[in-house]
Amino acid sequence: MKTVKEPNTYYLLFDGVCNLCNGFVQFIIKRDKKKQFLFSSLQSPVAVKLLAEHMSDTRKSDSVVLIEQGTMYTKSTAVLRIARQLGGGWPLLYGFIIIPPFIRDGIYDIVAKYRYRIFGKREHCMVPSAAIKRRFLE
Repeated sequence: MKTVKEPNTYYLLFDGVCNLCNGFVQFIIKRDKKKQFLFSSLQSPVAVKLLAEHMSDTRKSDSVVLIEQGTMYTKSTAVLRIARQLGGGWPLLYGFIIIPPFIRDGIYDIVAKYRYRIFGKREHCMVPSAAIKRRFLE
């Protein structure tokens, strides 16, 4: 496993059985021109270890967790910090960081609550293709 202290490396932990989360990972891979993001499903031993290093209660982990230079971000803050690192106009979304977190996270929580119902759920975590396998931690 790569160390969490690497500069300019972003560790994205996601719900591996969630279709929305898997689509989000594919979206990031296509727009991460610098290949800064490394991925792991929340269900993997690698993610469990990373979460244990940053959280006292890992049962409270969210569907998207970002670890950036040793600091963990969750919910809407994680999504906005991810957008800031992507190519194109996506960094402009970071401007929404000025909205109070209770509002941003409230919207995030609604989407997270209904994500399986709206987008579906997989039986197993995504298996990365050979072309992107090196971007995954497990």
